[in-house]
Amino acid sequence: MNTPNKLTLLRIIIAPFFMYFFIVENYYLNLLALGLFIVAALTDLADGYYARKYGIMTGFGKFMDPLADKVLVSSALISFIALGFVSPLPVMLIIGREFFITGLRLLAAYRGMVISPSWWAKVKTFLQLTVVGVILAYINLIKTLDHFNSPALSAFEFDYVTYFNVFLWVTAAVTLWTGVDYVVKYFYMIKSVLK
Repeated sequence: MNTPNKLTLLRIIIAPFFMYFFIVENYYLNLLALGLFIVAALTDLADGYYARKYGIMTGFGKFMDPLADKVLVSSALISFIALGFVSPLPVMLIIGREFFITGLRLLAAYRGMVISPSWWAKVKTFLQLTVVGVILAYINLIKTLDHFNSPALSAFEFDYVTYFNVFLWVTAAVTLWTGVDYVVKYFYMIKSVLK
């Protein structure tokens, strides 16, 4: 169990705590949720950095690292739906693609093959984490201004849900494209796995 793999597992462990702290109606726990998400996102950067710097590439890491990202992002997106901040449809498309590709990876692993994340998949993950981070930061800004009865609150009260959904639709489009890219790239392998 090397450092990159420990950081990957930490991201999975953080996800349910983040989700609970974000959904519960408590200002300070909501701030804690934002902090946990930032820590989890930083572990994604750190485990990749350590793996590349020290040449630590394992089958476990190649499989679990993208899975940890999916668990973290999915928990955030489901929380956004539960609280009415985003539309369910782009979230369903994102999560559906994520777990479809995870299923392919499981089938490949069963046959002794590893599907490594592509460059586009890494861009997709960065975009997802950025969009979720921006939405979380904005929601916490609104809650902070409201908590302290700041007159600046009115300057930030607009139809931000529409903007959140635009961000998510763009993210969903990139996410679906990476799914198509995987299927095309690994078509013959997938065909052999499904036999």
